[in-house]
Amino acid sequence: MAQRTATHKHYPVFLTVEGRRCVVIGGGTIAERKVEGLLDAGAEVIVVTPECTAGVRALADAGEVTLVERAYEPGDLAGAFIAIAATDDSDVNEAVSREATERNVPLNVVDVTHLCTFIAPSIVRRGPVTLAMSTGGLAPALARKLRESLEANDALAFADLAEMTARVRADLRGRSVTVDPEGWQASLNAEVLDLFQNGETERAEARLTELLESWPHWVKAVAP
Repeated sequence: MAQRTATHKHYPVFLTVEGRRCVVIGGGTIAERKVEGLLDAGAEVIVVTPECTAGVRALADAGEVTLVERAYEPGDLAGAFIAIAATDDSDVNEAVSREATERNVPLNVVDVTHLCTFIAPSIVRRGPVTLAMSTGGLAPALARKLRESLEANDALAFADLAEMTARVRADLRGRSVTVDPEGWQASLNAEVLDLFQNGETERAEARLTELLESWPHWVKAVAP
């Protein structure tokens, strides 16, 4: 397997793992966080580890994950959509990497960038909105700093408008009304946000619709 340098450029992507087999090798604190993230996304999670945290044990006892209580063995990645190795054993990490390469399974090896075929970004979530950032493995501490700064940024409050914006967009499309990107940017303003945050959801939605419909460059399709 060709090694990837710390400055390797990655193609950013969001994966749909819902209902897919995702294998985590390791059962420590970091592995537990990875498992929780996969479960949040609806994955079918298999954990392979001779020892695990109380949290992983509780998830297994609740039937939320499949726990295989033994050391990693070749073949454990069979049928995996993605795999994560969260161990401090370099021999195990190397072995998992070899199998992932043979099976063409995307692999993240925690803190061992050159063995990864994908890396896990630092995440900021607010409602249905997800922001992901990465330093390409160069400076994880910087990615965390950026994440914490974004979490405290007032602009993130606009993420609260996601579902309302989707409703307005669907309504406009249903009426064959198209608004250019600049119109959306201008209309999603502080006035609409303030109305929404003050609990005046209907007024916020009506105001957003009004602003979009008054935008000078909207187009209504004409039926032939």
